[in-house]
Amino acid sequence: MAEAKKGSATTGSKESNVKEEISLKDKGNEFFKAGNYLKAAALYTQAIKLDPSNPTLYSNRAAAFLQLVKLNKALADAETTIKLNPQWEKGYFRKGCVLEGMERYDDALATFQIALQHNPQSTEVSKKIKRISQLARDKKRAQEVQSMRSNVDMAKHLETLKSEMFEKLGSEECFKDMFSFLVETMETAVKSCHEASKVDPRVYFLLDKEKTQTDKYAPVVNIDKAFESPHTHSNCFSFLRQYADDSFSKAACLVVPKNIISYPQVWKGQGSRKWKYGQHDGFFVQYESHFMRKIWFIASTNEKGQTLCRDPEVLDIGAHEVLPRLFKEKLPNP
Repeated sequence: MAEAKKGSATTGSKESNVKEEISLKDKGNEFFKAGNYLKAAALYTQAIKLDPSNPTLYSNRAAAFLQLVKLNKALADAETTIKLNPQWEKGYFRKGCVLEGMERYDDALATFQIALQHNPQSTEVSKKIKRISQLARDKKRAQEVQSMRSNVDMAKHLETLKSEMFEKLGSEECFKDMFSFLVETMETAVKSCHEASKVDPRVYFLLDKEKTQTDKYAPVVNIDKAFESPHTHSNCFSFLRQYADDSFSKAACLVVPKNIISYPQVWKGQGSRKWKYGQHDGFFVQYESHFMRKIWFIASTNEKGQTLCRDPEVLDIGAHEVLPRLFKEKLPNP
């Protein structure tokens, strides 16, 4: 008789626990809907203590932890949900949402795909798959952009110029000085564009270490007013040509942003040699020496909120020079 009463009491206790667990879950849901995720998580935790094998409670608490940005705890609850009910789409959905929050987009996509297998009709999961696919593409492109911004290597783009420059200069030492000067000037401009989204209009001079009076002649000259009108352009050219001569400079590199050039707008009216770079922003790099003249355009675009410089494109110096010849031409060494 006593045993019968004991069994009855045990059954009553279980029913009471179930009712209490349901009440706690419902209260947790109410707090979740009201945006009080901390209180909701606490109530789900109490309910789990009463019913530790209920996947719905872990799923709900995972959602609360996700809102609280407690991602590791949310992931653990999502995985417990899956373990308790491997056929239930919701556990995979919860896990996918947490992985999305961690920016583990490839893992999130694979998890949502499993969720869709368990419930092919779920529009919620289908929307997530579409969204995560786009986020994964965006993240990959952002990483590519960052890599390109961080790894500036102008030497590889100027590789074809080496033999031509060496042939005209003859001296290996002279060739190395001038090639390094050109590469460093270009890389400085590109890095400035990446960091500040602009480049300053300047002329860089490769001074003669033995002949140049360095207290009188600086290696960099600002030319921010040079392209305002034909008059300022002519004055600047005359000054720079005299400066190059008086300072015994071996070479010069002009760096000029396209957007400051009012005159001459060398990308317009070229007839058959039309400008190929549309409305792109960017800057010109014009190399000047006694033996060689070259000009490049480096286009810049905005990708993922960051300025990205494109590869330098060689232009026809006769059609696109931003300033006339600065150095008197000399014939190549025989």
